[in-house]
Formats: sequence, structure tokens, C-alpha cells
Amino acid sequence: MSKESSTVFKAWEATVRKTQAARKRANSIFGLSVDHDHDHDSDHDHSSDDSDYGPEDVIYNADKILPNGDYYTGQWCENFPHGQGKYLWTDGCMYVGEWFKGKTMGKGRFSWPSGATYEGEFKSGYMDGNGTYTGANGDTYKGQWVMNLKHGHGTKNYSNGDWYEGEWRRGLQEGHGKYQWKNGNHYIGEWKNGEIYGKGTFVWSNGNRYDGNWEECVPKGNGNFKWPDGSLYVGNWSKDPSERNGTYYPSQSSSDANLEWDPQDVYNIDLKDCTICPGEKVSILPSQKKLAVWRSAKGNGVKPRRMSVDGRVSVGLERPVDRMQMWDGGTGDEPACNAGDRASTVGRDQLDDHDLLGLNVEEKSQMKVPKAGRRQGETISRGHKNYELMLNLQLGIRHSVGRPGPSGSLDLKPSAFDPREKYWTRFPPEGSKYTPPHQSCEFKWKDYCPLVFRTLRKLFKVDAADYMLSICGNDALRELSSPGKSGSFFYLTNDDRYMIKTMKKAEVKVLIRMLSAYYNHVRAYENTLVTKFYGLHCVKLTGQPIQKKVRFIIMGNLFCSEYTIHRRFDLKGSSLGRTTDKAETEIDEMTILKDLDLNFIFRLQKSWFQEFCRQIDRDCEFLEQERIMDYSLLVGLHFRNRSAAGDLIPSGSLTPTGENESDGTPKLSRADMDQLLLDPSRWASIKLGLNMPARVEKTERKSDCEFQLVGDPTGEYYEVIMFFGIIDILQDYDISKKLEHAYKSIQYDPTSISAVDPKQYSRRFRDFIYRVFAEDTP
Repeated sequence: MSKESSTVFKAWEATVRKTQAARKRANSIFGLSVDHDHDHDSDHDHSSDDSDYGPEDVIYNADKILPNGDYYTGQWCENFPHGQGKYLWTDGCMYVGEWFKGKTMGKGRFSWPSGATYEGEFKSGYMDGNGTYTGANGDTYKGQWVMNLKHGHGTKNYSNGDWYEGEWRRGLQEGHGKYQWKNGNHYIGEWKNGEIYGKGTFVWSNGNRYDGNWEECVPKGNGNFKWPDGSLYVGNWSKDPSERNGTYYPSQSSSDANLEWDPQDVYNIDLKDCTICPGEKVSILPSQKKLAVWRSAKGNGVKPRRMSVDGRVSVGLERPVDRMQMWDGGTGDEPACNAGDRASTVGRDQLDDHDLLGLNVEEKSQMKVPKAGRRQGETISRGHKNYELMLNLQLGIRHSVGRPGPSGSLDLKPSAFDPREKYWTRFPPEGSKYTPPHQSCEFKWKDYCPLVFRTLRKLFKVDAADYMLSICGNDALRELSSPGKSGSFFYLTNDDRYMIKTMKKAEVKVLIRMLSAYYNHVRAYENTLVTKFYGLHCVKLTGQPIQKKVRFIIMGNLFCSEYTIHRRFDLKGSSLGRTTDKAETEIDEMTILKDLDLNFIFRLQKSWFQEFCRQIDRDCEFLEQERIMDYSLLVGLHFRNRSAAGDLIPSGSLTPTGENESDGTPKLSRADMDQLLLDPSRWASIKLGLNMPARVEKTERKSDCEFQLVGDPTGEYYEVIMFFGIIDILQDYDISKKLEHAYKSIQYDPTSISAVDPKQYSRRFRDFIYRVFAEDTP
């Protein structure tokens, strides 16, 4: 026997041994014998035709040992499990239940090697609907699920004896609920992000009780503490004794019973052991499991194709997961589940991507990623016309933010919003008692409503030191190349976190007028999409022949992200003039496209879409009440799947890629998304309008319809990370806008122009937004 023949024979023997071992394992688990000729269609009992398949696609019962060692028994159609069936993975995970075209869909039971189980409803591979999860540690949750997360009403019994019944949101307690500790203490009230937050009542087993406001699981704000004998303490609560004050009212029966009591005891003693049990972390989710899909006898022996249980076919080579600093803190550690999926991949590098699963790929013109643009803005260095202004601005910000202020209660008095609440500070070059010496010309600095903006920064969780470092550090600001349509100039901090915009006096007046309502709105709705304002200031250049005032607002930059923003859209819902004036070849990543340039429908996961619609309604109602119009929704897209040539790769595309993204930015694969949803500590980076995984569907406008705002959907989807927010919220419907509306209405269709009454603008804006945003369905 030749050396080559001997090698082939040994390889064949090894394959036979592995196959026999897999059959033995299947026999021991399922208690049945396996048909050795399991690929022959005639050996199976055919069931009735399924309406979703053609006449040649019949459902039959199959017992299949797949080439990678996985085992399936149950109903099968063509290349997919379809109907009732059991699937056993080589790592010990098992699903028993209903399948639909290769997806776990309907009622089923998924079990982990650790002993954890989920029994309930599935949708597109996710635990979705009503179901019960029993963890390996004994925790049990029974209730509603959305995309692997507890979402809706549910009850969780913890292994240590605690239990919670109430509302859940994205895997954590949120809304109204009751938590009972094993020692008899219980809390009934409001929750937020898995913590006691809002109004609620805590009752101790000894009869003491606290009724009032909470923040981060401790009393904060107005509340009262009551003893069983009727004694009462009423006041303002805080962990910081300097912020706490109140009055003790003894009961008539025992007037001196609690005179030695200290409110600090509630924090240090009474609540010391009343911690909320953390959720169990799961090693791998059902939607992360891959299927080794078998090709039927009609397939001419093409090798099997890997597929996830949510129905997504793997394309080309499995791409490695990036070292994603946003999710993993920059450690670069790869989730074990991803490595396992890749290790069990069968023959991916040898697949013919144009003949997989008997599907032919229609050749289409590929959408491409816009060419990379240069970094936004020109650095303001010495010699720049606005260099002195930048130095003044940085000196003023350092003075305003660094100045000691009152301790931060979020409850502000009406006087804080008074238009007269503004302070001038003189900055001579030689310095003064309150200002440092500097090399710029003399100027005056004005702060508008400083306490309000200090509190807004606290509300938006902006650290004062980081804020000063971004704006006033060693790095210069960058001036955008051209002013906006309003004539305002824009400046960016070097780290892209903050944007500074010069303002007209009329805009300042609008903001001051609506500041109280704005503050109450952003405080009430954490997920608001309106622009975040951090400071309102004015510089008066007194050391120059012509004294001029420059007013400016500091805002958050919506597109500050680790992800490259490939497409940017500014959407208003109007059509007149709402298209870019650039040729297709001149459009790059920095180009702001408009309504008539939009060629996508944005599809959000169900719970996010519902929250998005609610928040759009709230924000538009707020702006309408303040008589604001001409605002827009700024949308940014990062396309997750791109070839090395810059082509966009649709979801489930059979186009071979096998390439990593070329720009080195972090990517969020399906497995990463599951892992992210699994770990609540990672959710901080995903919020409504920020770092949101989603899909977009390509649309096409009819050639004979010049102003078709929303094109017709094509069924071609792309995986994206989305960013969006409402901008330009300082234009009220003043006399100039009324005149613009009257003038343009003579020349054009009144419904197509931007300048309309705030009520009409709000209605048109919402109608358009609800047409281009939709719920993502499997």
C-alpha cells in the first residue's frame, strides 16, 4: 500500500470511529436506533404537504447524525428541521419542540449542560413570549420574554428565598413591583434598571416602615419613617447627612421611645442586608446555537451548511470577533460561545457560496459604503482668525465649571430659570482676584442660568473634570469648514464629545423662555431624543476696536462613537429643497443627506420600536407646546457587514466575503448581540438612539414620481448600528417664519415647505417618521 493510500485509509478509519461514537451517544440519550441509511428519502414516512413549501418539498420523519456530531430526530423538510423535533448539540445543549424552516418557532424546551432549562414560547430562535426559566443555581423566572430578555410581567423566585413579582424591562426590574426578602422585609413600589427608584414603601419585619422617594435602592428626597407605636419622622432624606433634614413626631403612648434614633441608621443598619439578588449569567443563548444543516439527496453531494437556530445562514468564512472596547472594556477576550461555534463549523472554507442549499444568487449592483471623508473641521491654531475667541471660550468654561456651586438637588426653584439670572465676569490679561492671567485680549464672560445648566450636566451624568478636559484641555477645538444654513458656526472638541454652536440673540431668548419646560421634560424622560444642552454663555470682546458679543451653546455630539458613521440623514418630513446638492461621486461619510435622498426603512426590535414611538410622541408634544418648528431627526448608520472592496453585504446574503471590516472599528456580530443582551452590565452603552443594533431595508422610488418621500421596500436588509436624535429645537414660529410660509405657499404646495405652524409641523413630522421607522419582524 502506497504512503498516500495509507494516509487516506487512516483518515477514513478516524471518521468511522467518530461517527460510531456519535451514534452511541444519540442512542443513550434518545433511546432509539439510528437508520444507517438516513440520507435516503425513500426510507422515511412522508407526511402531508406543507402550504409553505412547493409540491416537491415534503415533510418526513428523519433521524440524522450530522457530520459534526450533532444529532436530530423529528420532522424534516428539504434542508431544515420543520415541525416537531429534537436537536442535540455536541456540547450537551438540547432543544425539543416546534421548528419552522430551520428556526425554533412556537413552543419548546431548551436545556443547557449545566442543568438550566427554558420551557415556553420561541420566536425566530429567541426565547420570546411566555415561558419559564430555571437556572442551574435554582433561580426560577416565570413570565413574559422578548428576545431572550425578561420583558413584561413576571415572577422570579431566587434560590436564597427572596422573590420578586412585577414588571420587567430588558431583563431588569422596571416599573411597579414587589420584592420580598427571606427575612420578611419587603418593598412595594417603583423600580428602574433593576434598582429601587421612585416612590415606594419599605416594610421591615419588626413593623417599621418607610414611605417616600428612593434612588439607587436608598431613600432620597421626601419621605417619612413610621414606627409601630405611631411615632413618625418626616423630612428630606439623603445618604449625605448635610443634605438631610426632618422632624420627629413622637406618639402619645410613648413620647420618648425613639428620641435616640438617628436617620443614618436606616442606611447603615436597617438596609445593610437588604440587597437585590443579581441575575444569573448564561453561558450561551438558544439563538447563538448553530445547526449543521443537511442537504437532501437531490443536492449532488454538496457539503452541509452551518445555520443558526434563528434561521440566519452563515456566509463564507466565519469572521473573528473584534476586540470590542465598547462591550468588553478593551480586554479583547472572546466569548467562549463564539469560539465554540467556530470550532464546530464544517467545511466553511470549501463551500460553493453560489449553490448553497440549492439557492441561486441573482447578480445585483452592490450598494457601496460612501468614501471615507477627512476628519471634520479645521484645527484652530495660532494665527487662525478665531484663535483669540477659542482661548476666551476655554478660559470662561474653566471659570464657570470650576467655580464652587450649591450641592446638587435636582429640585430647582423658579428663580433659577429667571431670564435675569446671568452673571458677567471680567477677564483682564493681567488677571484679577477671581480670574487667572492670560495671553488673550481683555474680554467679558457671561453665564446664563448657571445653576440650571450645572444641574443639567449632573442629570446627564457629565463629570465636571472630564467636561473641562474635553473643552479646555491642551487640545485645540476644530471649526467646521462652513457655517450652517442659519449662519451659525460650529466647533468640535478634539475628542468629538461636545459641539459648540454660535447663536443669534433670538435663539438665546427662545432657549431661556423654554428652559424650565426643557428641564422638566429631560428630567421626566430619560430616553428623550431632544438635543442635550450643557451650557449657555456669551463672550464680549472688550479689548478690540469693535466690541462684539458672541453667544454660544454647548451640546452633546450625537455621532461621538467608536463606530464609523457611514451614512447621515437629516429628516424633516418635507420635500421642498430636501435633497443634497452633491453629485453621487462627491458624497462621502460626512455628507448630510436629506428626505428625498433617503433610501432605507429603519427597522427596530419590537420593544425598542414601541419605546421609540412613545418618545417621539412625547418630544413632539413638548416642542409643539413650546411653539417650536423646523426641527429634524438626525440619523447616523454604521453598516456592520462590508466587503474589503467596500460593498455592503445584505443580511443572509450568499455573496462570499470572508473578509474583516477594513477600518478597524468595532463590530457587533449576532453572537455579540446575544452576549450583550445577556449581561446587564454592558447595556449602559446601548440606549434609545445610541449604539442601537437594528436592520435597514433598502427602498426604491418610482421613476415617474419626482417627490415620493418614502420609496417602496425591496426586501433587501442590512445589519446596522443606529444613532438618532432630534436637533435644531430653538426655532419658534416667529414673524419671519410666518412670512416665509406665506411667501412660499404662493409658489409651492404648502404641505411641502418646512416653515409651517408648529402643530401642523409636529403632525407631519410624526407621520413621516412613523413611515420610515418600523418594527423588525422575522
